[in-house]
Amino acid sequence: MINQWIDGRPARYGRRVAAGALALAGVLAAGAGFAAPATPAPASRAAADCPALLQHTFRTLQTGESQSLCQFQGKVLLIVNTASYCGFTQQYEGLEALYRKYRDRGLVVVGFPSNDFSQEPGSNKEIAEFCRTTYGVQFPMFEKTSVAKLAQSPLYADLARATGQAPKWNFHKYVVDRSGRPVATFGSAVAPDARELTSLLVKLLDEKPAAAAGKAAS
Repeated sequence: MINQWIDGRPARYGRRVAAGALALAGVLAAGAGFAAPATPAPASRAAADCPALLQHTFRTLQTGESQSLCQFQGKVLLIVNTASYCGFTQQYEGLEALYRKYRDRGLVVVGFPSNDFSQEPGSNKEIAEFCRTTYGVQFPMFEKTSVAKLAQSPLYADLARATGQAPKWNFHKYVVDRSGRPVATFGSAVAPDARELTSLLVKLLDEKPAAAAGKAAS
């Protein structure tokens, strides 16, 4: 019990001294090997390793659920801005065929509907229904966005900066390797089954991500 008077001072002062002494004892005990309070866990390695280009989040076309492009890290991506009323709209069929042919090897076709060129006036629900019933689209698609107004589209601003080309029309195609680096761009007139496109995709699918290759060599 703490005395009412300690060294000639009131007991309330003594209580402060005692509290300080107890706190000091706790610090010394921790240094002697007692368990310390838990510290917050660091961010997951997966998030930390996600390439900068993929650190963007969009809502899915079908459900409106927010999803990060980091879910595609380690994949080869073919990123395409689409439209339902364009002379190139039939490319949906070729894009879906490409996705189904190579998805088990790591290819992901990613669609971004856009009305920047006045050929995608419908709602997200209407676009999703059109893609599903007309072309049986199963590759990931996200809600309508701007692809030409780069100030409004951080992803497309990154793609344009890396390749030197921004979309000038619908169905412009960017190829991103397994390490999250944009490596090529193809104009609207290049069909999904064009040899120059498919040969590049196959080459990239055969490569390992730079990080994985480095670990294998070490």
